[in-house]
Amino acid sequence: MQNEKSNSAVAGAQSGNFIRNIVEQDVSNNKNDGQVHTRFPPEPNGYLHIGHAKSICLNFGLASDFSGLCNLRFDDTNPSKEDVEYVDSIQSNVKWLGFDWEDRLYYASDYFEKLYDYAVRLIKKGKAYVCSLSVDEIKKYRGSRTEPGQNSPYRDRSVEENLDLFERMRTGVFEDGDHVLRAKIDMASPNLNMRDPAIYRIKKDNHHRTGNKWCIYPMYDFTHCLSDSIEGITHSICTLEFEDHRPLYDWVLDELETPCHPQQIEFARLNISYTVLSKRKLLKLVEEGHVNGWDDPRMPTISGMRRRGFSASSIRNFCDRIGVGKREGTVDLALLEFSVREDLNNTSPRVMAVLKPVKVVIDNYPEGRSEELEGPYHPEDASMGFRKLPFSKTLYIEQDDFMEDPPKKFFRLSPGREVRLRYAYFITCTDVIKDESGNITEIHCTYDPATRGGDAPDGRKVKATMHWVSAEHAIKAEVRLYDRLFSELNPESSNDGDYTACLNPDSLKVLTDCYLEPSLAGAKPESRYQFERLGYFCVDSRDSKDDTPVFNRTVTLRDSWAKITKQKVLRQEQNVQKKKKKQDTISFK
Repeated sequence: MQNEKSNSAVAGAQSGNFIRNIVEQDVSNNKNDGQVHTRFPPEPNGYLHIGHAKSICLNFGLASDFSGLCNLRFDDTNPSKEDVEYVDSIQSNVKWLGFDWEDRLYYASDYFEKLYDYAVRLIKKGKAYVCSLSVDEIKKYRGSRTEPGQNSPYRDRSVEENLDLFERMRTGVFEDGDHVLRAKIDMASPNLNMRDPAIYRIKKDNHHRTGNKWCIYPMYDFTHCLSDSIEGITHSICTLEFEDHRPLYDWVLDELETPCHPQQIEFARLNISYTVLSKRKLLKLVEEGHVNGWDDPRMPTISGMRRRGFSASSIRNFCDRIGVGKREGTVDLALLEFSVREDLNNTSPRVMAVLKPVKVVIDNYPEGRSEELEGPYHPEDASMGFRKLPFSKTLYIEQDDFMEDPPKKFFRLSPGREVRLRYAYFITCTDVIKDESGNITEIHCTYDPATRGGDAPDGRKVKATMHWVSAEHAIKAEVRLYDRLFSELNPESSNDGDYTACLNPDSLKVLTDCYLEPSLAGAKPESRYQFERLGYFCVDSRDSKDDTPVFNRTVTLRDSWAKITKQKVLRQEQNVQKKKKKQDTISFK
């Protein structure tokens, strides 16, 4: 695999975005002694996706830009949905993207004892109480956006009774759902998150790190702000759905008078057309067998994109290209694919492969003879070098490159027509052999020995140049043609929300009789190539073997869906820049 780590890997904070402007102003005003300390806090309940990549690039990039620090912290407070597999995959994904948390790997479970002590302090201050309402009753008492909530009948329990009940919750006396610990704030608050939110619940599940030591676990809103404070975070950056949670974030830290009070800043999450970005919904695709695991190359997970052949730099470039804003919107999937093509065009060696082969026999080529031709790995980068291309009497070309009775503007091989074989010779079709069903089994041609290398000494021109492989020397391989997983622009709003009903039936096509040029022998997993005239392909990291190589198509050479052009990409980028300018006027207190 090409080396993904570069100096630009840690310079991923989107320049000019409103969050960067806030941080820059804080540093210039010497807030937090001019220090910048961010964190990326995933829940280990699934694999990271492209939306998380945006957050990773933002948090680690900001820290790098301002000579600060960025932690990786797992919010592991829900043991029923967490797994070591997810922890390992998240660490692998962050490293692969090019970022390093150094020695700052943390878990919310590291702080369970401290968090419990903080909860006890709230009880002693009269700011938290044990509530014995059921989940449905709590929801009923909570009210609505237009109606205030009602106080729980357990809200006025004494401090002593609450401390006793909370201690017995910890020791396992009660069962799941019997009690919760709630913050005592304001049941009439217009912000539903401030209506005595639960901060601890009973869950008698085995935890992937603490085992059965705990049977009560803190809620996210309570854990997150205190974990940030414990780690000395200066800027707690999260997605826009947590904007209404910010008052609770500040309330907890203010009530507990923590020495460090990070500033929470929200930005719009990433939405992409033809894509679902929800770990819960992606998990359903895995569990119901619509895809072959979290790292299926059709999945928008970082692991899936990596296996499909996306480069880390292309994902970082995409995250920088889309920018950071405060308004929700949807990014065209074509823009992500354009970013991948742009990167792979510069970094991928060119090779030849025939995916749907038909045999070509060159009648006037000497029997038993073979020769070596030569082709560059990249036409614009001589440093990539050259590879040898064996040529022999029998070749394979693409079935689509031949027509027996072609239309007027078909310029490839047909009876009597001369074409160029890439880096080889001019050939002319003289005959076609068919089986009993009328299917073409062989195409017979003659070649012009004077055109070796692809040019005619008499200056005559041909209108088509075709790729090929020598049948005698070719490597047989399996090639998987991946396309968009969903056929609808917005799967979640189609078919009454049943996103599985818009799965693209052509998202995967498996071709088992493909032939590759011999330079691909022993290609390492995750190595990326451009198959000339066909697209960008990657050696599959799970299924490929030396004797049975498997290649995944990353993207086609051109967008067959939206036919995106560079001008369209530039227009999208200009729109992003306009939105950035508007956001620059936003300030936070």
